[in-house]
Amino acid sequence: MTMKRWLIAAAIICIAATGCSRTDAEVPSNARRPQQAGPTNPLATAGHLAGIEAAGMTGDQRAMQGHVDAMHKDMMRSMHLADPARRIDREAARAAVRPLQGVQSAVWIDQANLLVMVGGSQYRSMATIDNVCLALEPLGDTLSVVVNVQDVMATTSAGADTLSRNCQLGAEERALLQPKRQVDVLDPAVRRVFRAQQNG
Repeated sequence: MTMKRWLIAAAIICIAATGCSRTDAEVPSNARRPQQAGPTNPLATAGHLAGIEAAGMTGDQRAMQGHVDAMHKDMMRSMHLADPARRIDREAARAAVRPLQGVQSAVWIDQANLLVMVGGSQYRSMATIDNVCLALEPLGDTLSVVVNVQDVMATTSAGADTLSRNCQLGAEERALLQPKRQVDVLDPAVRRVFRAQQNG
């Protein structure tokens, strides 16, 4: 029976490793994307459970703890809960962002919101947010950061709107317990209503 359990555990680990790997065609050769928080991978979880059982049978406490910690980390990420042990230092973040192309300055609005001012409409983009998030990744858990990009050289009200996104989530999503902050003086949705009324 023990041998059968070992074979099942090995099969699950192999499936998990295969399921989590990506082919070269799926990975862009020149563009690196920021780390993304998402749902827990059931194959990875099954692999960790099998690893815990195998480590328990061999008495390897360190391996067992490693699998438990990995499962805990995956669960926290699936809940969109930032790791409080890996907070990003504010000044280090500003220093990391400053050299990026198009960035004029960066300032923290609050604990979660980093306002990045860029010079030119070509830099007011999701690509700039990706670059900022990649620069912040070595400093800690970017799930705790919402990047807000403003074009200081904008010539239209639409161009002056702030582009915002959590580093690891979609445009309208926020991490657990992370409130959505209104950065623009006038909400872009209200501005669109006014514009529609004027054109109508």
